Formats: sequence, C-alpha cells, structure tokens
Amino acid sequence: MAEKGTSSGDRRGGGKEKSETTEQFEKTASRLGGGKYVLRLYVAGTSPRSAQAIANLKEICEEHLAGQYDLEVIDVYQQPTLAEGEQIIAAPTLIKKLPLPMRKLIGDMSDKGKVLIGLDIRTR
Repeated sequence: MAEKGTSSGDRRGGGKEKSETTEQFEKTASRLGGGKYVLRLYVAGTSPRSAQAIANLKEICEEHLAGQYDLEVIDVYQQPTLAEGEQIIAAPTLIKKLPLPMRKLIGDMSDKGKVLIGLDIRTR
C-alpha cells in the first residue's frame, strides 16, 4: 500500500541548508510585492526636517524607482500606534518593507548615496 504522506514523527530533514530556505522565502516575498519597493517614511509632524526627508526621498524614488515604488508617509504624532508597532525611536525613519531584506534608515535622507545603498539600489 502506498503512503500518501508522512506522519509528523516520521519527517526527515530534506538536506536543505537554512540559507537555501531563507533565500526561497525572500524570493517568494519579493514576488508578493510585485517587484515594487514598499516604503514607509515615519516623520514627526510638519517640521522642516520632516519636510526635507519627504522631498529628498521622493526625489530619489522618482529618479531611481519611477513607477516601481509605493511610499506611505506616516506622522508619528497622528498615528503613534503604528510607530510603536514598528519600534520607531527617531524620526524621520524610512522602512523598506519590500523587497527583502527589510531595512531601516534614520535621518533626513539627504545623503543620497547612503539612501541608495540602504534601499539596495546601489552597492557599497
């Protein structure tokens, strides 16, 4: 009689290394994002530093990711629970959700080179 599956006690390691399964997960998650960059920028009100971060990031995105990004700007004063959930400790903070790996960048996004590296658009 042929077995249709294995019991939980009979599972054997498939020989896959952890890095292979991580790589598969990251590829799957990237496909779910549709190839788009999913970005969240947390700002503190309408301060000049917040306005500068928004302007700098929009310029970078339009220049390097035109049509390939979703940017959500979140004011930590208006939505503090979102900031708390993401463990935001400073503003402005940019979170790159997709493509993986997730990254956090803090500051006004004025150092274009560092932002491009943080978004994995440019290598070091």
